[in-house]
Amino acid sequence: MTILTDKTVVITGASSGIGEETARMLATAGARVMLVARREDRLMALAAEIGNGAVHLALDLAQKDSAQVMLDTAIAQMGKVDILINNAGILRTSHVDTFDLAELEPMIAVNYSAAVCASLLFARHMKANGSGQIVNLSSIGASLTAAGTGIYGGLKAALDRFTDVLRIELAGSGVRVGIIAPGTTTTEIFEDMKAQGQPGWDEYIPPMLPGDIARAILFMCEQTGNANAARMHIYATSETF
Repeated sequence: MTILTDKTVVITGASSGIGEETARMLATAGARVMLVARREDRLMALAAEIGNGAVHLALDLAQKDSAQVMLDTAIAQMGKVDILINNAGILRTSHVDTFDLAELEPMIAVNYSAAVCASLLFARHMKANGSGQIVNLSSIGASLTAAGTGIYGGLKAALDRFTDVLRIELAGSGVRVGIIAPGTTTTEIFEDMKAQGQPGWDEYIPPMLPGDIARAILFMCEQTGNANAARMHIYATSETF
């Protein structure tokens, strides 16, 4: 038996990359997971692969009621939620002259609003149960000032601030809150850049793999007693910022 045995976990962005590897790792550690993403075929295949009562929910997090749908579905299928991992994200980078304004609202919805709404709703559920863990995936981009990254980095910085305050508000409730900020990790998040003929950030240096970040998430979820790993920055070994 491991620390996560009988724990129930909701993971967004679970159809690929960090979310997919996190689902595998936490299930191996004994947790029962609910996989959330838009691509149902991938979720079904992953749920069948990892077993242990895994369930899935095909959902567009940009929908206004997505957080409530996640919570209601999780309670209906798993009874309660012990851990929420807000991992889903969209990366769009472009200079002021060329940024497609149609991309703005989806980025705000997925990278910030969905994570905030889910954090609040699930925090209330966990607080009522006397325990829980919320892990929000940020980025080291939240602390960088580089051309083309203002919107993505700004949203991650806002998520950082919200998560820090949520941790303080939930202090003493039994609900832990933490931020994990990955550095350059090779995932599908760079596909849009590459499709537009731009090099993905993971092409500049040897990047981390999704499993590297999943191990950090597992570590955060395994804390017991009065310990709370509240903030973890995970850099690739070649990154210099």
